[in-house]
Amino acid sequence: MTTRLLTLPHAGAGAGTYRPWQRFATADLTLHPVQLPGREDEFNSPRYATFADAAAGTAERVRAAAGTDPYVLFGHSFGAVLAYETVHHLRATGGPLPRHLVLSGSVSPRHRGPQWISDDDEQAVADLKRGSDGGLEALDHPQLRALLLPTIRADIRLLSDYRPSTLEPLPIPMTVLRGTDDATVPPDEWLAWAEFTTEKFDPVELPGGHMYLTARAAEVWRIIEGVL
Repeated sequence: MTTRLLTLPHAGAGAGTYRPWQRFATADLTLHPVQLPGREDEFNSPRYATFADAAAGTAERVRAAAGTDPYVLFGHSFGAVLAYETVHHLRATGGPLPRHLVLSGSVSPRHRGPQWISDDDEQAVADLKRGSDGGLEALDHPQLRALLLPTIRADIRLLSDYRPSTLEPLPIPMTVLRGTDDATVPPDEWLAWAEFTTEKFDPVELPGGHMYLTARAAEVWRIIEGVL
């Protein structure tokens, strides 16, 4: 049976960030990026006001994207935290639950602290790009920057106010990914994700900074194939 890979983006990004992964799809694993409101084709849709709203809304989108097929849920950075909370919401409301949870570029919920982004656009872009290892080139274009920064700021505000809905571990195997040079994700705080699953836990590091997956998409896909 085909397994669907459902993906959640980093702060400010939309489903399109994963569409290049379509070239890796096979009969066994297909790609289904989950769109979030306030970006791309849903640019005019209201953004989520709280993280609880985001988890509930994303759970509905995951249900629609999964259909009746088994699925793996992947999230990077902001998307990793959103994936974790979405699965808890799904568990509380009847599922369906993913076969596997793959979380990238994030410390564990227990180690989430306040997030901050400058009100000055130039400073905000410089801070975002520092240590990112690519993947944010759109911010170099003034028109794209004007479109993207409000959504990035909105997502970072959600992270600033984020408190885990629960610290109860999930009954789902978990793979966590990290760029070896990602200063925003200290190894010990990343490995602490092990507390959040009662099933198999597999940490994997790949070369690069916070946006390592831009250059390592094929390797990430192979890792996801491997967990199946």
